[in-house]
Amino acid sequence: MSVLIHTLHLDLDMKLLTSLSKIDRFDAGWASIEKRESFSLLQLKAIATIESIGASTRIEGSLITDDEVALLIEQFSSATLDKRDEQEVIGYYEAMDLITENYKEIDISENQIKFIHHVLLKYVEKDQWHRGSYKQVSNVVAADM
Repeated sequence: MSVLIHTLHLDLDMKLLTSLSKIDRFDAGWASIEKRESFSLLQLKAIATIESIGASTRIEGSLITDDEVALLIEQFSSATLDKRDEQEVIGYYEAMDLITENYKEIDISENQIKFIHHVLLKYVEKDQWHRGSYKQVSNVVAADM
């Protein structure tokens, strides 16, 4: 068995200490920037989510505004979902959340797509007959009044 041991001799002069100090200050500053940027990214994600849900459900005939989408998501309770628009919004929100939080683990496969479709329509009573499966009839877009 062979053991090799080195002894390092380091002269800590002012130039080296100043450089180490700058690196340490940069590291602390970077942590602060990361924390602030992380918060900004979360805010942007929330805005994009609300606008996407609002726009996508309006394409399907929903009359719900982005402000109403935000309020519904914030105050969600499955007991409060009386209207189809509300049911669609919460299903869409849960499907988007599932995808954004698990995109690395989700395989693009027919079964995964059907599962996400099931989540999407989870609260929509009118569409329970085809949750997670293919439609067998034509699509009719109509808003509940």
